[in-house]
Amino acid sequence: MPSSVPSFAELLGRCERSAVHLELRDSYMPTDRFEAWKRGERIRWDDRASWWHPYDQLIMDTVTRGVSIRRARVVSEPVSEYIRWEHYVTHANVTAGEEVRWLPRRRATGIPLPGNDFWLFDGTLLRVHHFSGDGVVVEDEITDDPTTVKLCSTAFEAVWEQALPHHLYEI
Repeated sequence: MPSSVPSFAELLGRCERSAVHLELRDSYMPTDRFEAWKRGERIRWDDRASWWHPYDQLIMDTVTRGVSIRRARVVSEPVSEYIRWEHYVTHANVTAGEEVRWLPRRRATGIPLPGNDFWLFDGTLLRVHHFSGDGVVVEDEITDDPTTVKLCSTAFEAVWEQALPHHLYEI
């Protein structure tokens, strides 16, 4: 059955001012890139053509047209192997134009957080990710419910305020 949820590219394409992403999990479904990293393979950051992906270009194009893109990650410490890898590959996100911050979970206790990762577009439309226990996306949900949007927006901003910029967060 086809999904009625617009693609991420469509949602970002409609975005005029801001897109924010809150990540709350310590692991997601492993990818080939993660498995390669675990085997000791490293990205040659000086060879952009070898690692630049369509996602990176989409982000760069969106930022170039004036949309602010921010990503905040709430992480347990010590960090999982997956988060260690995510920290390493965040160089690509930052190069593409995202601002990325990290918040140790122990510093998030006083923040009311939603139960799921999400993207919030222009402060009005949410794309909520529902994952299985092993980190596979089961379903994405779109909502513009004002109460839910406000909760997620407030949570993101509270995390962002306390989180450390990527270049300052050491693993």
